[in-house]
Amino acid sequence: MHKATLDYAKQQDEFDELSIYRHQFHIPTDKHGNELIYMTGNSLGLQPKHTKAYINQELEDWANLGVEGHTEAKNPWLPYHEFLTESMANVVGAKPIEVVTMNTLTANLHFMMVSFYKPTKTRYKIIIESDAFPSDKYAVESQLRHHGFDDKADLILWKPRKNEDLLHYEDLEAILEKHGSEVALVMIGGVNYYTGQYFNLKRITELGHKHGAMVGFDCAHGAGNVELNLHDSGADFAVWCTYKYLNSGPGSLAGCFVHERHAYNKDLNRFTGWWSHNKQTRFNMRHEFDVLPGAEGWQLSNPPILSMAAIKASLDIFNKIGIKKLTEKSKKLTGYFEFLLKQLGEDTIKIITPENPEERGCQLSIQVLNANKALHHKLTAAGVISDWREPDVIRCAPTPLYNSFQDVYYMVDKLKDMLKSEIE
Repeated sequence: MHKATLDYAKQQDEFDELSIYRHQFHIPTDKHGNELIYMTGNSLGLQPKHTKAYINQELEDWANLGVEGHTEAKNPWLPYHEFLTESMANVVGAKPIEVVTMNTLTANLHFMMVSFYKPTKTRYKIIIESDAFPSDKYAVESQLRHHGFDDKADLILWKPRKNEDLLHYEDLEAILEKHGSEVALVMIGGVNYYTGQYFNLKRITELGHKHGAMVGFDCAHGAGNVELNLHDSGADFAVWCTYKYLNSGPGSLAGCFVHERHAYNKDLNRFTGWWSHNKQTRFNMRHEFDVLPGAEGWQLSNPPILSMAAIKASLDIFNKIGIKKLTEKSKKLTGYFEFLLKQLGEDTIKIITPENPEERGCQLSIQVLNANKALHHKLTAAGVISDWREPDVIRCAPTPLYNSFQDVYYMVDKLKDMLKSEIE
């Protein structure tokens, strides 16, 4: 049974076998050197302390070897993306042939839609959740326009019910029963950025496939946060960034999943470049295009090594722990956070994220009654780095790699003091 005391929080940290990993990250501090309570791993993950050494290795090899670093560097640059593949596949629950690290998130989404959004005169509509991450919405709208369709009338929104925040699968089923023969693609955010709702990817995939649609997911808020099990989900594709829960640095490279049933289909339409060409003949330059099997066959360009070095630094930590242990701690940590918030009273705090731990990751999205962005500014001034999303939600993500039970306790304690002072 949880207790709303500092001693209890300290005890939980002592019991936590993953608590040692907090010390492997740079925790931001205030001007007096005090550690801030960092709750925005859902927006930008913290830097592992050994990331600098990983990047410096490549800088040294570049300085000392020049172009020869492609083959002679400690971690040769030509196959560098392959050093990440198995670790990344483990994080998202995929087979190595299904995963590649390349490009950035929305670019990957577009490249996937080139292959998996194949509209016809009768089947051309796209389904997304109504409050999808804006970039997803903009991307699918532009794909509709590109193919000559109406970006409003032909985009079907899966909406919450009146006066609710979360989505119901029955409503998606109803949409597909009505429009299924017209739907070419179902493209959903695996974990909704605003509510933190984690969707059943397998259920959505089976539903989309039943009605003849392709199915893809934006897992930006899922990769490194929940057990995605992408292979078992049966999804045709998925994309994600690496700078949130995967701690690879601002704007770093993204990940891409293509299910193995598409791995050897050379007839799939795709945009191509020399990095998707057969590695054995790539540098012969004059060979006709020969696409690589698997997700690698969607690459275009040789990748930025410095970004990949930062990704490798983080993935090496994930390798040591495993996503299963991380999600186990996440459920305990977020469960304690939820318990403490509820102590503040239902008339004060509303948590719009699902209560069921299987339907969320570490993020809780909270609404504070009669509060506005001023409260978020007060939290920031008090040393709590959280995330405000219009119109009235504070997103907080106690990330299991580096957040502690004490972080959660102190954050809620500061919030309680602020609410108390406002009442007085």
